[in-house]
Amino acid sequence: MQKELVTHSPEETEAFGAEVAVYLTETPSAPRFIALYGDLGVGKTAFVRGLASVIAPGSAVRSPTFAIVNEYKNGKTSLFHFDMYRIEDEDELYSIGFYDYLDRGFCVTEWSENIDYALPESYLKIEISKTSPDRPDERKLSSSLVRKENL
Repeated sequence: MQKELVTHSPEETEAFGAEVAVYLTETPSAPRFIALYGDLGVGKTAFVRGLASVIAPGSAVRSPTFAIVNEYKNGKTSLFHFDMYRIEDEDELYSIGFYDYLDRGFCVTEWSENIDYALPESYLKIEISKTSPDRPDERKLSSSLVRKENL
């Protein structure tokens, strides 16, 4: 799924998250891992609310900053929402059980740039950025499929 768009409100960012979730759930070959990239306050959690509205409807999505992972189980499969902001190395990923989640449902990670070394072979990359300080609710969102080459 390769797409780029500009949203003008948190609701539009959520709507794009829902669109991505429909693609992921209806496309058997789509990855089950979503890597989010973007600065503090760009709307990563709003995007996840949209994902959860399709994958785990009715879930109360909150940033997992202090919990590190939140699980939303209201649908056919679970959605695991990670915050990797404070993760410093692979030992910390093991200690939170990160690798155990990868085959149990959909996984979405905020601050994915902190764990580039641990991302799976195939994932959906979502980059979110603010477009202008004059338009505080406007965001640029880009999605692309990433498939790592076997070395």
